[in-house]
Amino acid sequence: MVQWVLFVVSLVANAFSAFSGGGAGLIQLPLLIFLGLPFAVALATHKIASVALGIGATLRHLREAPLRPAFVFLLLASGLPGVLVGANIILRVPDRPAEIALGILTASLGLYSMLRPELGLRPRVRHRDRAGLVLGGLVLFLIGVLNGSLTSGTGLFVTLWLVTWFGLDYCRAVAYTLVLVGVFWNGTGALVLGWLGTIRWDWLPALLAGSLIGGYVGAHLSIAKGSRWVKRGFELVTLLVGLKLIWGH
Repeated sequence: MVQWVLFVVSLVANAFSAFSGGGAGLIQLPLLIFLGLPFAVALATHKIASVALGIGATLRHLREAPLRPAFVFLLLASGLPGVLVGANIILRVPDRPAEIALGILTASLGLYSMLRPELGLRPRVRHRDRAGLVLGGLVLFLIGVLNGSLTSGTGLFVTLWLVTWFGLDYCRAVAYTLVLVGVFWNGTGALVLGWLGTIRWDWLPALLAGSLIGGYVGAHLSIAKGSRWVKRGFELVTLLVGLKLIWGH
């Protein structure tokens, strides 16, 4: 019964996340804690499962237009060092004050997007010069630190940053987030947390299956529905993730 619960919850959480550009931990991580895992074990287990979300979404998104190599390099070169920093500090510091601050900031992302109705509906070329790429990469490094050290919603930060700073539409920004953050950022964080902490290995098959299928289904829906629906999903998920982080597990 526990395996079926894990599979169903993972499927729903990751489909929702793949559609909106992040937020699977809103449901999946609290479930693992509710079922009895200590926070550090739940976090490491969730991180590994979230890699399957990225793989499932990648299988669907790569059937569309290919990712631009310049953005691929920027997200990996800027974000992965931040993930390593964040994953090495999370097991050593209290995370509750940081989660409250992150929750307020995450909810503000959704409100910001709601107050700008045309944001991310059509692509616009922005900040592609050297200075723009350097500043964009610095912010991605800071988001990488959050991704490695905290639990929910940091993929949403990447999605909105790609929309607001570089001018991508929501559908394209979500594709970069799910492929690069979902697979490479989360994979790096999972390796570090797995090395430093403990993983509940017998729960992973159900979580991985739900994440893989959910990632593919959510990515398909985001492509089929277009940026306007993805924007609405993003706004809803950011508000829910923000409230969840403020409220606690």
